[in-house]
Amino acid sequence: MSHLAHARKVFDIELAALKAVRAQLDGAFERAVEAVVETLGRRGKIVTVGIGKSGNIGRKISATLTSTGSTSVVLNSVDALHGDLGIVNDGDLILALSYSGESEELLNLLPAFKRFLVRIIAMTGNPKSTLALHSDVVLNVRVPKEACPFNLAPTASTTAMLVMGDALAMTVLQARGFKKSDFARYHPSGAIGRAMLLRVGDIMRAGERNAVAREDLKVREALPLMTSAKSGSLSVVNARGKLVGVFTDGDFRRRMSADADILSRPLKSVMTRNPVAVRADALAVEALKIFNERNIDDLIVVNAKREPVGLVDSQDLPKLKIM
Repeated sequence: MSHLAHARKVFDIELAALKAVRAQLDGAFERAVEAVVETLGRRGKIVTVGIGKSGNIGRKISATLTSTGSTSVVLNSVDALHGDLGIVNDGDLILALSYSGESEELLNLLPAFKRFLVRIIAMTGNPKSTLALHSDVVLNVRVPKEACPFNLAPTASTTAMLVMGDALAMTVLQARGFKKSDFARYHPSGAIGRAMLLRVGDIMRAGERNAVAREDLKVREALPLMTSAKSGSLSVVNARGKLVGVFTDGDFRRRMSADADILSRPLKSVMTRNPVAVRADALAVEALKIFNERNIDDLIVVNAKREPVGLVDSQDLPKLKIM
C-alpha cells in the first residue's frame, strides 16, 4: 500500500468513526448541554479531567469552552489528590474523559469528587464502565475501531472525543445566546480581536489627511488639497456638506489626455457620482470586504448625515493586520 493510500485509509476510518458517534447522539447530549448551561448560569465552572491522550483532548475542549464564554479549567488527575483538587468548588461540573472508563488515576478521583456538590459528565467509549456508572450524564464516544493498524493507539477515539467536545461547546454557545461581539471580548489580541473590535473610525484617515471639497471647486484648486492630504482621492460634497461624489488621481490622469481644459472644470463635471461609502461605526472587516468586492483603492467614511468624515486607504490595511 502506498503512503497516500494508507493516509486515505486513516481518513476513511476516522470519518466512519465520527459518523458512528453522530448516530449515537441521544438525550444524554441534551442533558449534558442543560447541565453545562445551568452550571454556568450559577457562576460555576466546567472542570475537565482526563489521562493521557484523553487528557490532551480535555485541555483542548476546556480551551474552546473558555474562549466562547464558558468558564472552564483543567484539573491534572495526578496532582489533584495532592492539592490541586482545591480548584473544584460546590456547584461546578466535572467533565471526565476516559475512553475505557476504567483509567485508575481517574477512578481514584471519583470519591473525592463525591465530597463536593458537583455533577459529573463522562465522555467515554464504554457506557457500562465504572466511570459511566458513577456519572450523572454519559456521552458515548464509542468508535468501531482505531485507525491504528493494531487497534491500540488512540486515534479515531480521540478524534471522536474532540468533535464531541466541539459539539458540546458550540451547542452551549448557542443555548446561552453567545454573540459575535461577546467572542471579540475574549480575543482582544491577534487577528480575531483586531477583526472583531476595530471600527472603521479607528483606522480611517481624518482631519487634514481627509481631503474634502465643494462640487463647484475647480480641479486646479482641488489637486493641492489632495497633495496636502497625501491622498489619492478627494470627497466631493454639495452646498449642504453631503457626499455627492469622489475625484481620484486616476480620474485626473485618464481625463487629462482627452480634455485640455480639465484644470478649469468644476469637480461636479468630472467626479464619479454616488461613490461607495461606509459608516464610521462599521467594523473594519466590513471595509475590507468592500475593498475586495469593489476593487477600489480608497473608501470614503461618512457619518449618519452622509457627511464625509474620513478615508480608509487600502495601503493602510496590511499594517493593521486585519487582512
